Amino acid sequence: MTDALKSEYDVASILSVGARERQEDAVAVAFPDRTDLGFAVLSDGMGGHAAGDLASRAIVAEMFASLTLREATAATPIPEILCGAVRRANEGVKACIEASPDHGGMGGTVVATQISGDKLHWISVGDSVLYLFRDQKLRRLNADHSMAPQLDLMVAKGAMTQAEAEAHPQRNCLTSAITGGPIDEVDCPDRPIVLEHDDIVLQASDGLQFLPDPIIEALLLRARNNSSQQIARDLMDALDTLNDPEQDNTSIVVIRANAPGRQSRKGILGRGSGAMVKALRRAVKPAVVPAPGQS
Repeated sequence: MTDALKSEYDVASILSVGARERQEDAVAVAFPDRTDLGFAVLSDGMGGHAAGDLASRAIVAEMFASLTLREATAATPIPEILCGAVRRANEGVKACIEASPDHGGMGGTVVATQISGDKLHWISVGDSVLYLFRDQKLRRLNADHSMAPQLDLMVAKGAMTQAEAEAHPQRNCLTSAITGGPIDEVDCPDRPIVLEHDDIVLQASDGLQFLPDPIIEALLLRARNNSSQQIARDLMDALDTLNDPEQDNTSIVVIRANAPGRQSRKGILGRGSGAMVKALRRAVKPAVVPAPGQS
């Protein structure tokens, strides 16, 4: 049995434009000092669509406003609050499109977390990822609303090879997004995850997934005693090391549950991560990094 978590959260966020011409990700974080309450919202504007940067900012702004205003009415179940915030964000995107026909087709993903005490709730639409690193293992918490899971299922059934699935032109097509219209899929579990000491929670746009999961896991293992700020920098440094000409925008939120009475130690990994990333890439099977996201 794990003792109840009675510590503050160490939270940091970081963004990079990558190899793209403009930043279409947006992030907002609210974790008051010396509390175990807070939330983080991240959106990836739909690349290749009109005003993707405007869409992500509108989604985050509406979500942030909704969650901030609802903080005062704690009696409402958190999943209901999160679902209401997504509805408001969707209405905000619809209003932007109606105000300017040139913005037709804009939209974005969202992944939002809300923490109260030791309980982690989330809501997500699209392919932006929510990871939990615990006991030296990385696992994805939220659903992937893209074609990737369906293609991977076809691989499991023997209908195509892993290489064919990775290279499929529709792999990164979204099956659900916030576009101002009906939202086809929403992931918002009724029951929260109970956080434990030293858990690390990652929210990220799909730009982070230019790094395969085994590399992310190894980086977190090496950096698990670092501050959230340093972990965020380590992850972004690892992406920079790839020097991928197709690197998408990347936004990352790191939430670290600190063990009571222990200070985060500085830079175990830092800028020296390049050699380790290259070695891990050689070790990871399949060796080919998944095709870059289209969002």
